[in-house]
Amino acid sequence: MTVQSQTPRELVKSVYANLEDRLSAGREALGRPLTLAEKILINHLKDPGSTEMNRGVSYVDLHPDRVAMQDATAQMAWLQFMTAGLEEVQVPTTTHCDHLIQARIDGETDLSVAVDNNSEVYNFLESVCAKYGAGFWKPGSGIIHQVVLEQYAFPGGMMIGTDSHTPNAGGLGMIAIGVGGADAVDVMTGFPFNIKWPKLIGVHLTGELSGWASPKDVILKVAEILTVKGGTGAIVEYLGPGARTLSATGKGTICNMGAEIGATTSLFPYDEAISRYLNATNRGDTAEAAEAVSSNLQADPEVEEDPHSFFDRVIEINLSDLTPHINGPHTPDLARPVGDLKEEATANGWPLEVSAGLIGSCTNSSYEDITRAAGIARDALSKGLKSKIPLLVTPGSEQVRATIERDGLLADLEAIGATVLANACGPCIGQWDRQDLDDGVPNSIVTSYNRNFPKRNDGYASTFAFVTSPETVVALSIAGKLDFDPAVDSLTTENGEEVKLSVDIGEELPTKGFDSGEKGLFKPPPSEYSEIEISIPPESERLQVLTPFAPWDGNDFENLPILMKAKGKCTTDHISMAGSWLKYRGHLENISGNLYLGVVNSFTGEIGTGIDITDNEIRPFPEIARRYHEAGIEWVAIGDENIGEGSSREHAAMEPRFRGCRVVIARSFARIHETNLKKQGILPLTFANPSDYDLIGQEDRISVVALQDLSANKPVQVTVTTLEGDVTNVETNHSMSEDQIEWFRAGSALNLIRQKTIG
Repeated sequence: MTVQSQTPRELVKSVYANLEDRLSAGREALGRPLTLAEKILINHLKDPGSTEMNRGVSYVDLHPDRVAMQDATAQMAWLQFMTAGLEEVQVPTTTHCDHLIQARIDGETDLSVAVDNNSEVYNFLESVCAKYGAGFWKPGSGIIHQVVLEQYAFPGGMMIGTDSHTPNAGGLGMIAIGVGGADAVDVMTGFPFNIKWPKLIGVHLTGELSGWASPKDVILKVAEILTVKGGTGAIVEYLGPGARTLSATGKGTICNMGAEIGATTSLFPYDEAISRYLNATNRGDTAEAAEAVSSNLQADPEVEEDPHSFFDRVIEINLSDLTPHINGPHTPDLARPVGDLKEEATANGWPLEVSAGLIGSCTNSSYEDITRAAGIARDALSKGLKSKIPLLVTPGSEQVRATIERDGLLADLEAIGATVLANACGPCIGQWDRQDLDDGVPNSIVTSYNRNFPKRNDGYASTFAFVTSPETVVALSIAGKLDFDPAVDSLTTENGEEVKLSVDIGEELPTKGFDSGEKGLFKPPPSEYSEIEISIPPESERLQVLTPFAPWDGNDFENLPILMKAKGKCTTDHISMAGSWLKYRGHLENISGNLYLGVVNSFTGEIGTGIDITDNEIRPFPEIARRYHEAGIEWVAIGDENIGEGSSREHAAMEPRFRGCRVVIARSFARIHETNLKKQGILPLTFANPSDYDLIGQEDRISVVALQDLSANKPVQVTVTTLEGDVTNVETNHSMSEDQIEWFRAGSALNLIRQKTIG
């Protein structure tokens, strides 16, 4: 198997080869026309004619076309793969170096520092890719999702990626699902990807965007409607005449941020805009192949004619009525029109002065985005205006960076005071070494990124982060304040003139074509790699060879203490922080030093601390977990609603498992986190009665009984025992299939794979 810098035409043709026959079998099995999502899923089933496809009920085995991993999550995924007993990956796989580059000074300087500081990790990733036949994208090549969009995504394909924003590829009509590393390892080893057949949410678009409104505003509006958990267990499929007015990269922005509503993935149908983008990125052969089967890369006509008959929920959005929105702070679903923010910010005491503006990232660094942002910059400069605050620009890839530099767009932004950062995630994921403010100073920032949880960007709890379009970020940076609506408000120049900012329609694609920039950033695997040695220094503090988790011993869990009970929002950032902790993503023991550091203790209201039952002392959660681990004490964690939303990082499951967690009970789970817990052998349970969450006391003990009888769709009995000996029975549910129950019994899904591959 050859891994190339682009998806080869042969792979695309193989996906399309039996498409018509397989879809006919799917239509017959379901007895109706098909949505686009159903078409792609059916085409990636082993046998569409005999597979149950009950939405939200049936578990199915899918066979993705490729796997993509970013450097932070790839470390643990590769460490797991190394224990599987295989000589090479079984599907095309790439690793992309984008997360470990810290933003501080400028792109060139920051990249150079990152290469030096992370050489140990980069050497490991490059060597392990070479050893097992995977492709390696070097630091500076760009953010995984943008590179995938430029090089690998294709209509009707299916991929999984170890990052929650993998659905970015849905902008090209691909089902692209964010997963934990263990799911990736399944596919890399040739095993199927197991997932519950999703529900379907249709977003029917009419009209056309104009003025300051942008594709970003579509997903900000959808996030407002669905909230951070409204898409859980569902694929969001966009359709309608309005969808055909959007650029391919605009569609990518919408799909990218679909992760913020908990959706399995999001996607758009194949159309002329996608064809134009494929041709512009030197994939004319893929566009030609897609055109030949184009009717099967869209929903059947009946679906668009009557979407309410085919989707579990339909959202109607008229793009012509859409106005610029801004979401936040602290959650990406708190939305309102830009003009309405002043009143809300004033009422809540959010700082109206903006301290920094940030544009770009994987979400909004397309050529179209930057041409619109640069147009505003040129207009402002012509009127004697510059940015009043630090304005940071993060190109999504080397190709984007080189092209916008060649066409003078970076110069336009720099002319109003912008600083260009490296082609990496940087401030989007807490990799912003901020120098202009100290933590503890309340301040507001505006970004065109996708996520804005507390500490997400700069590691400061005192920062209020708002998400909006690149155009609006630039405008607010020039104004220097949140209470400014660029569509209606004026600014005063130094000579006292009242002026308004203007926005261009932007350019969808560069007329001169894309400039690929620096050469040699992709390294294919060698033709012979059996003798390659994987680079893991024995005394490394950043990389640690994994020891498999122990299988379940066949006994019930009796009288386990509660290490943590979370109150309110508990994202993967709360469970396993990013930022400075990224350096330990390949060392399970060291990264466990951040376990639950961001969690609000339901019993005390304190953050990151609890009671150690061994001596009743108050300690940080990771220290308690370490002490329990060393003492052989297994324990339970309790969660609130939608625990584990946000990143796909499986560290949020592996850390508790490593330290002795056996059960997590919550009101509800985010999809990826729940799957990650299952994969690592932790039992994820939900309260049958959500109010039973309130019954759990700090010093109670939890028992989970009758585990020998654990089976699909059967409730699990939990008993809660107080120190006084009072016992309360609590009914809980689980979502495990019979196959997934085997993961629990084996101690992890990887243990089961290893049993099947090497015995």
